[in-house]
Order: sequence, then C-alpha cells, then structure tokens
Amino acid sequence: MARESVIRGVVVVTGVMAAGKSTVAQAPAEHLPRSAHVRGDVFRRMIVSGREEFVPGAAPGGEAEAQLRLRHRLSAATADAYAEAGFTAVVQDVLLGEELSAYVDMVRTRPLYVVVLAPSPETVADREAGREKNGYGAWTVEELDGALRASTPRIGLWLDTSALTVAETVDAIQAGRERARVA
Repeated sequence: MARESVIRGVVVVTGVMAAGKSTVAQAPAEHLPRSAHVRGDVFRRMIVSGREEFVPGAAPGGEAEAQLRLRHRLSAATADAYAEAGFTAVVQDVLLGEELSAYVDMVRTRPLYVVVLAPSPETVADREAGREKNGYGAWTVEELDGALRASTPRIGLWLDTSALTVAETVDAIQAGRERARVA
C-alpha cells in the first residue's frame, strides 16, 4: 500500500459471523505503517463471571443487550485511543441493525470508515462449515443474514465478498474508500 493511499483514522469492518471480518481486518492492518486490529469479541470474552450472551429472543433492554452495548462502547473507545496515538484502528465486530448507527455515533475519530462484508448466506454457511470455531450456536446464518440485509442501515461500503479473495476484498476497500467514509 503506497503511503499516499494509506487509510488513516478508524476503519470499522462488520458483517455476520463467518463473513471474513477477522481476516479482512487483519490484512490491511498488516500493511499499514502504524495500525491496531481491535477485535470486538475480545471485550465479550473479558467478562469472566456473569456473562450473558445476546441470543435470539433476548429480552430487549435486558442484561445481554447491556453487555453487548458495553462491548461496543469499549471497542469504540479503544479505537479512538489508538487513533489518538497515531495508529489506524481497524475494528472488527458484528454490528447489525441500529447497532451499526449507534457504533458510528460512539466513535469520535475522523475520518471514520465503515465496510460491511455481505457475502451470500450460502457462502457464509460454507465458510462456517470449514472453520475450526463455531460462531453459530443459537443463531442461524439465515437469521443473521436477514438482520443484516433488512435492518442494517446502508451506510459505508457494502461488499458482496462471495467470490472475492482476501486480497481482492482489500483492493475493493481501498478502491471504495470514499464510499466507505461516513464521517
């Protein structure tokens, strides 16, 4: 990545589980001169006792939702802290529906980019089957994909990565960076 084309600020990479967020977020971070990969799920796993998973049918306004929002606040604040220290923060998390808009509002750093990975449900199911970890427990691919496509605001750069390699996805992000910029 040429220095003049380096994305600075905060880049948020979201999508359903097994959409390729971890891999896609890590790839450009490795090529930036100063970067940090902020993995949202780390903040969920930090809760040792009393963790409540956000699952289908979770009570609105309940403890699971409160912990999900805590996780988002912590990752947004962490991204801001890295950016303030001169790093490009590449955040990766599942931010669907209004949670994506709320997250964008939490991040203070500018510029702010949002990339939504939206491979087909069939591609996601294939990727999930080939992974060692199982992201889908209480959720189904179809449920999360439906939430992504029906209720997630169309902000930032949306990419159907079904037929793209990681390198092609990173190239598409670089080429679409102005569409990805939300603030």
